[in-house]
Amino acid sequence: MIVHNLTWDKYQQLLQSLPQTRHLRLAYDRGTLEITIPLEPHEFTRELISLFIRVLVTEMGLKLKTMGSTTLSRPDLERGVEPDCAYYIQNQAKVIGRTVNLAQDPPPDLVVEVDFSHSDLNKNQLYAALGVPEFWRYNGQEWQIFQLQEDRYIECETSPTFPWVAKSYLYNFLAQAQGDEAAAELAWPALVQHQSQGQK
Repeated sequence: MIVHNLTWDKYQQLLQSLPQTRHLRLAYDRGTLEITIPLEPHEFTRELISLFIRVLVTEMGLKLKTMGSTTLSRPDLERGVEPDCAYYIQNQAKVIGRTVNLAQDPPPDLVVEVDFSHSDLNKNQLYAALGVPEFWRYNGQEWQIFQLQEDRYIECETSPTFPWVAKSYLYNFLAQAQGDEAAAELAWPALVQHQSQGQK
């Protein structure tokens, strides 16, 4: 659902009035509010991509602060959005152990959106305006990776955070999980260990 000509204050009032346990996702961009309700295929994929990333971070010995779908809000830009997944990796040390405030803290290093339905908001422009360095989009068939350069995203073939991870790894992981999530979860760390050792 799209609501036009909604002020920032009204958007904030709506956020405050909704329960914390809600299943709705809200995205606001300078007067336009988009409300979505994630369905089963979306949630299945979101959970698995989150696991995919967590295993990568763990096996590669990186640091992590998971933000989940926490609202990323910038009143000065009149923009706010609830991503499917958001992570601090490179900047984890700057925000660990406390609540993030984007007025003074850097944005998450990596944000993921699972898009099974068309969005009327330009999510690339929205996350670029928030300064998110790396943005992933997955539409059920294609994994797109974007890196922020100046004030816009450039599509990349590999992730700046995980440069040796080919897109086929995610596709194969998701395909295996369709048949057996537990088997996919067991197999992925071993593959990451093998591949990351080859990079050293």
